[in-house]
Amino acid sequence: MPEGHTIHRAARDQRPMLEGKIISMASPQGRFFEGAARLDGKICLTVEAYGKHLIYQFETEMALHIHLGLFGRFRTAKLPAAEPRGEVRVRMISSTHVVDINGPNTCEVLDPGELAALTKRIGPDVLRKDANPDLAFARIAKSKTSIGQLLMDQAVIGGIGNIYRTEILWRQNVHPLTPGNRISRGVFDQLWNDSVQLLEVGVKNNAIITVDGVKKSRSKYGERVNIFNKATCPTCDSEIKKFEIAKRRAFMCSRCQPVLETKNETMQRN
Repeated sequence: MPEGHTIHRAARDQRPMLEGKIISMASPQGRFFEGAARLDGKICLTVEAYGKHLIYQFETEMALHIHLGLFGRFRTAKLPAAEPRGEVRVRMISSTHVVDINGPNTCEVLDPGELAALTKRIGPDVLRKDANPDLAFARIAKSKTSIGQLLMDQAVIGGIGNIYRTEILWRQNVHPLTPGNRISRGVFDQLWNDSVQLLEVGVKNNAIITVDGVKKSRSKYGERVNIFNKATCPTCDSEIKKFEIAKRRAFMCSRCQPVLETKNETMQRN
């Protein structure tokens, strides 16, 4: 599933293509015929990311809500538009560009009340300037759930996915199974600030890069990571432990990520 940097990058790239322009909207696949008809011929006012959700706001105060899920993807191109590739749920054509959305998990038209309810459900997004980290810390500080699971909970913090979760906790030497209510404000601030920094790098490079001072790789996704799906720790050469948190793959270095003993950040080795 795309992490938050992918959605913010899509919003950044699509704004000059769509904002302030009359949009011809259709559903080549046919599954979004009625929704597309409601927005066809309307001006797109904004394109915004909220965590892993992309919102296209239209002049009618209606919005198109997209959540890509595991298999969704965006395709963009300059006009003239080529024939749709694959099962295109939504095609948006402005005076300059075409934006195709294939296979999203969620594709719906929202009225203002529905949009407000959606954004209220999403935790503070580390990439949004209006994010309030105090709200995230308040939820974490009163929860017995592990910080590894809380960082992935989009109602707690918006935008962090599995790879970023693993890398941020390792970079900040935090054991992923530490209960949220044992995370001090100081440790939380380190996690939050590192999240902001890494996801901003992700938006800039359109790739997950968590290794300091490197460029993205030449692989398909361009990822450069420290311990996610790795065998050994690049810092101490210890074996990386692999396990599951809430049915998702998790990775940690027992030496670099010791158990948090007390809330005042005292650490002890496993």
